[in-house]
Amino acid sequence: MFKRILLGSAVLVAMTGAALAGEQYVDETGFAISGYDAVAYFNLPQKDVGMDQPHAVPGRADITADYNGATWAFASEENRDMFMADPAKYAPKYDGHCAFGVAKGGKVPANPNLWRIVDGELYLNITPAVVGFWTTDISGNINTAEGNWSGLESKAASAKSWMAITDNDGTYDMAAPIK
Repeated sequence: MFKRILLGSAVLVAMTGAALAGEQYVDETGFAISGYDAVAYFNLPQKDVGMDQPHAVPGRADITADYNGATWAFASEENRDMFMADPAKYAPKYDGHCAFGVAKGGKVPANPNLWRIVDGELYLNITPAVVGFWTTDISGNINTAEGNWSGLESKAASAKSWMAITDNDGTYDMAAPIK
């Protein structure tokens, strides 16, 4: 009987650990993805590698949902409902941290306007220069990031602001979410 209880407890702990994601990157806005709408990325026209992507769509402070320990803002109730039906489909990889940073072994902030969808997954990066490095070998960088993520995921989220980096000047029109 003791063995079954011990085995059952071990299975429960393993399942619980697998279900928990790491800490979501939340900047000074207090929102995941700096208050931009995670679902809206999937409706934006993605540009070819080397071209600037369209800016992210600001969410609204009155249309929100909680997921992965963070508050997410959405441009519409429909987008919020789509997100809540399958949050893993829309949430950016690496808990919203920079994809290239994860490939290089660290958790650094991500600029929500420096994005790319690859094989149905949303990836964010920190600065335009980093986007250039990341896009030289997107699949290789994703493979490296995936290998690094298991060792990084449980570490604390970045506490830095992507808007404080001068290389990001001009990459955004306004802070989100819309009040």
